Amino acid sequence: MSVKQTFKRLLVSSLAVGVIASPLAMPGSVDAKGKHHSKDRTFNLSIMHTNDSHARLDNVAKKVTAVKEVRAAKPGALLLDAGDVFSGSLYFNQFKGQADLEFMNLLDYDLMTFGNHEFDLGSSPEGHQALANFVKNAEFPIVSSNVNFSKDPFLKPLFKGYALKPKDGSIYSSVVKRVNGEYVGFIGLTTEETADISSPEKIVFENYIKEASKEVKLLQLLGVNKIVAITHLGYDDNPTYDNDLELAKHVDGIDVIVGGHSHTQLNEPVVVSLDEKGKKKSPTVIVQAYQYNEYLGSLDVTFDKKGKVVSQAGQLIKIADKTADPDAAQLLTKYSSKIDEIKNTTTGGIAEVELAAPRTNDVGISVRNSEVPLGNLITDGMLDKAKDYNSNVVMAFQNGGGIRATINQGEITYGDVLTTLPFGNTLATMKLTGAEIKQALEHSVKDAPKEHGGFLHVSGMKLTYDSTKVAGSRVVTMDVKNADGTYTAINPTQEYVIATNAFTAKGGDGFTVFKTAYEQGRVTDLGASDWENLRDYVAELVNVNPVVEGRIVDVARP
Repeated sequence: MSVKQTFKRLLVSSLAVGVIASPLAMPGSVDAKGKHHSKDRTFNLSIMHTNDSHARLDNVAKKVTAVKEVRAAKPGALLLDAGDVFSGSLYFNQFKGQADLEFMNLLDYDLMTFGNHEFDLGSSPEGHQALANFVKNAEFPIVSSNVNFSKDPFLKPLFKGYALKPKDGSIYSSVVKRVNGEYVGFIGLTTEETADISSPEKIVFENYIKEASKEVKLLQLLGVNKIVAITHLGYDDNPTYDNDLELAKHVDGIDVIVGGHSHTQLNEPVVVSLDEKGKKKSPTVIVQAYQYNEYLGSLDVTFDKKGKVVSQAGQLIKIADKTADPDAAQLLTKYSSKIDEIKNTTTGGIAEVELAAPRTNDVGISVRNSEVPLGNLITDGMLDKAKDYNSNVVMAFQNGGGIRATINQGEITYGDVLTTLPFGNTLATMKLTGAEIKQALEHSVKDAPKEHGGFLHVSGMKLTYDSTKVAGSRVVTMDVKNADGTYTAINPTQEYVIATNAFTAKGGDGFTVFKTAYEQGRVTDLGASDWENLRDYVAELVNVNPVVEGRIVDVARP
């Protein structure tokens, strides 16, 4: 939006102050019945909040009970979601968000913002149709302040700008809701990192601080002095992109941040009272409720007459401790029966040992920092399938962040495969020089031994690197596997054909070298789903027993 357009928008908005702000202009406040109260009266805002549910619906009936109990105690409490409803379970693979939405509508959510995983299907042939269907069927508005939908045919018609009276099934840059006689403003922010870690295609993510500041100023012009940001930025995530702590410091006027993305378990609210220069500012309260529908967050914030936070109290309610709501449990069977059927379908492969997808806190072996048997299995399957399309493919790469679950010993089912590779990525081939492959491998190991979602598992090659060296200069050797099983050093000037998933091929996880190749037309999307490739490969093997082979070796490790 140009400066002229922004000024015009704010000017028009300021003319609306008389429409909405007249109750706020009184020396006191007005309750839901229109009764006037003392100017010294404080205002309490109650919020329930969730984030990063990732289509985990098995405990949703207990979640219904938890919400009902809070509403019984606080009838005016709002219910907000900070994104990443999509991706991560068979419920999403099968129902593309509609199962989750039925329960969100049942729970009577008030508002939601988009997470990065809401954009995972952008690279599919259907594009963002499933996300558009989710929005249109939502019985609540979506608030999204820093996302530009103007070039996406599915979501552009659903974006309405800002709203004083938001409608269900639409997207707004900011909204105003009347809560217990007071006006509360809401903005929504999605991490700019989405461009690297999802598949938004033509959807653009603007700077969060700039766009938040713009919407806050607009709400303030409308006479709103209590503002909540629903964010999918991460509590203390990489500040190079964005996070809630930075937002609280840089944007004055945000009173509450309901966050997501980093899956942070904030057992108590965090209050930020210093700005980016270390000077005292009005308090900003930050909350986040972990992940996977395991907790329901509950927050109470008290404002003075000027809209300043004067007190707060919050907690996380453990959903597993609740009794399942019987009606919701019955409703879930409509979906769970189908999921059970899919889960139990055998692929024909048998895991002779557990195929682990370990995660760590940056110490020890992780699927995001080390070669593991499961990574070898997946990349071997990718290479095998890619050769069916192009016999010149010699290597395959799989980002560790895309491997989401362990496969247990025994019969391998569709459910096992879908849970391990839940994002529905398609297989792609790419032409790269040896120098470009080195650039990609340097990016892969840049954070080692710390975890990195872009850590690449490999097939058809082997790599040694030194994690004590400066990032960008860590690769020691890289060799391609020949047809006879021998290895040859990768030639920097020679062109090779490699296979990876479409997400990574388009530059996901920050692979700019892949993004350049994609933009230059050197990528071919084969359309074969990653989970189907693995399903077919384990069926072909029958007895599945991959091992660590020294494909990826950190020479600095003992």
